[in-house]
Amino acid sequence: MTSITSRVPVDRISQRAHAAKPGRTALVVIASVLFGVGWLAYKLCAVAWLALVWCGSAVIEGWQGARKGEAVRRVRASRA
Repeated sequence: MTSITSRVPVDRISQRAHAAKPGRTALVVIASVLFGVGWLAYKLCAVAWLALVWCGSAVIEGWQGARKGEAVRRVRASRA
């Protein structure tokens, strides 16, 4: 039976760890954070725009419904 340390490629892992560039890693982390912030801002603006347009459409529908109701009342009042 072999131990777990003999099956893990420790030498290759060490080589990769030593070859990693901390500057590039930091830039990737910063870029990822900025990308995430931008994506979240886009989504929030899209939802806010949809809510604003939906409310505006509801106001227009209510306004037109009230105008139609007022026109019907005026016609009935003039006939009476």
